[in-house]
Amino acid sequence: MTSQHSNLMANRRGLTFWGQWVTAMFLANLVLTALVVMKFGSIPSEYRVLGILTILGSVPCYAALQVYHKRHRLLSGMGRLLAGWCLLLGALMTIAFATQTTGVYSREVVFSWAILGFTVQVLSYIPLRMITRLHSRKLRKDRRSVIVGTGTLAKDLAEKLSHPSRVPLIGMIATEKSKADDNCDLPILGNLNELRDVIERENIRRVYIAVPLGEVQHIENIYIDLLDMSVDVVWIPDFGSMLLLNQSISEIEHMPAIYLNESPISSHPAALFAKEAMERTLAAIALLLLSPVLIAIAIAVRRSSPGPILFKQERHGWNGEVIKVWKFRSMRVHAPETVVKQATRNDDRITPVGRFIRRTSLDELPQLFNVVFGEMALVGPRPHAVTHNIYYTDKIRAYMARHRIKPGITGLAQITGHRGETETIDKMQQRVNQDLNYINQWSLWLDVKILIKTPFTLLSKNIY
Repeated sequence: MTSQHSNLMANRRGLTFWGQWVTAMFLANLVLTALVVMKFGSIPSEYRVLGILTILGSVPCYAALQVYHKRHRLLSGMGRLLAGWCLLLGALMTIAFATQTTGVYSREVVFSWAILGFTVQVLSYIPLRMITRLHSRKLRKDRRSVIVGTGTLAKDLAEKLSHPSRVPLIGMIATEKSKADDNCDLPILGNLNELRDVIERENIRRVYIAVPLGEVQHIENIYIDLLDMSVDVVWIPDFGSMLLLNQSISEIEHMPAIYLNESPISSHPAALFAKEAMERTLAAIALLLLSPVLIAIAIAVRRSSPGPILFKQERHGWNGEVIKVWKFRSMRVHAPETVVKQATRNDDRITPVGRFIRRTSLDELPQLFNVVFGEMALVGPRPHAVTHNIYYTDKIRAYMARHRIKPGITGLAQITGHRGETETIDKMQQRVNQDLNYINQWSLWLDVKILIKTPFTLLSKNIY
């Protein structure tokens, strides 16, 4: 993609966010002002501060959840708007508690503002979204495109771009070595020597280059040949055979850089800060609310068999650092293992109480302390025992890449059926694949969805 076009698209995305954000914050503060004036007849200074903090805090909260991204469907976008508003209100409440200023605000005003503020944002979100989508649709209709290449990569690209609401693809351009994919419906419009004629004849505005790595010599020739034509040139690198982790494209001192393997902490620092702040706060609240349950389980474990209440096992955390993960003890005390031995469904080491808390995942509750201490997250790849990691590292490709992000109490693998016993290498491979998918797809909204879905997985028959 040309740098000018890349910058243009980035500016359009930025304008979409800032335009909708300005409207939302204007309406939210307008509602706050009206409520305060109706209650007090004027605007006390503390409510002016609240309005300013709302504006400042909404930027990272809404940006982290990608509230106004154009790819969201209506309900999904409204759900993200609600999540962003709740995250913002939670941050404001945290600031109020920390500064001991909760008493200066009217509960009636704050409660009404929480509801009405979100309502006016939704009412503005719907028409603004429609206007933005109509404008984007008009731009797409004018973006007639062709794909240079006819192989598997070009076919996959054509399938992704041929969606009715996306790019109008006219056809494909063949290279000397590329062979047409029989399953592709797009016509072959010509070869590389005829590319310029095809662009003029079909009024093409964008050229996608999707050729195998063995044919990269064509890329520079095509780019130079089309410099004097009014077309965008977009190169789709053939990385399909490579295992990529959180890949992205950026610039380093004005030089293009493709990140093949990058930690989300490097690429999304602000969003990950919001994730950690949210999760540690939720974990602390959960510990307070669940304290009666924790005490009851501790008593049951103590009476079930001799030994400690908590089981602290060394596991690998973020970047492979060894941490001690807390769990309620579910087994009888036994000698340390020198070989890998996972607990199985009918394992005679598990106590009756242990079997129940394992089946319901109540044994994992002490890991909320690990989250509060910053060693774990609520959502992330499940940490495995150090001995298991040593065993699987040489048997599963990119196994240790799971540790590029903090381990979690629950994760994408757990809600997609890859929980409990992994008695075969293939089952562990499937779990690792889901963990890597989580890292590649990570967002705060994905974390929220995983947290919501987790309770529904606890009834799975695969847990012992």
